[in-house]
Amino acid sequence: MSTYFVSSLRKGLEVLTCFGRQQVRLTVSDVARLTSVSPASARRSLLTLVDLGYLGADGKYFWMLPKCLLIAHAFLSSGPLPSLAQPLLDSFSARTRESVSLGQLMGDDVITVARATGRRSLSTGLGVGSRLPSYCSAIGRVLLADLPPIAVAARLESIPRPALTSKTVTDVHQILDILDRCRESGWSSSDGEIEVGVRALAVPVRDLKGRAMAGLSIAARVERVGMNEFQAILLKPLMGVRDALQEQLFPSLAHKSTSNHPPAKPGAFKL
Repeated sequence: MSTYFVSSLRKGLEVLTCFGRQQVRLTVSDVARLTSVSPASARRSLLTLVDLGYLGADGKYFWMLPKCLLIAHAFLSSGPLPSLAQPLLDSFSARTRESVSLGQLMGDDVITVARATGRRSLSTGLGVGSRLPSYCSAIGRVLLADLPPIAVAARLESIPRPALTSKTVTDVHQILDILDRCRESGWSSSDGEIEVGVRALAVPVRDLKGRAMAGLSIAARVERVGMNEFQAILLKPLMGVRDALQEQLFPSLAHKSTSNHPPAKPGAFKL
């Protein structure tokens, strides 16, 4: 840890990231448990954030206030990735009438940085800032597959891998096999592993050095399309959207793109 590291700032940021769809209102004890600090330390951080206007409180519970949006807005407006991706995602979602997401690896999870929703594919209501486990999500797998195999194996061994559904693959060796196939094919999938009845495809978005900087995914309900049909119809168009995003991010790639995947035509994905 560097000499300029501010532990109190770290604690404050960890407190803010405790809150979410499943944890809207938290007590001091809740925050202490979620951040692995003492109740006294959690209380100091919470009360500081209340004084700064980021949190509200009623004496027992704490909750986020609109000022927290300033942090998210600063990221979304200052970085080229979300701003360039959003119009492409909106267009692709409108053509396919499915939900499309762009995510980046954050620790053990994937955090959604851009999203467009056609018909709601996930009942959990994913949005920008939502997190998915990397080990069983399609978008997480294309990002993990870009890491050195030895490092990925060590990471998978160290993280919790709960079975979210009866189809969730949790065995490290099986996950590594899936990642090997992803490296060979350039894409990955998840079929009912995050949520029963939802399947997804994902492809990596690469930087100028060829590293996967993000993952692009599309999700659909299983009753609307079989996995083979889903892949046959949407994988190439998904790669085409990925190529378009890479070319906007890195114009020098425009003349190097060899994918030439056609976009999905309006109405082409009616199931």
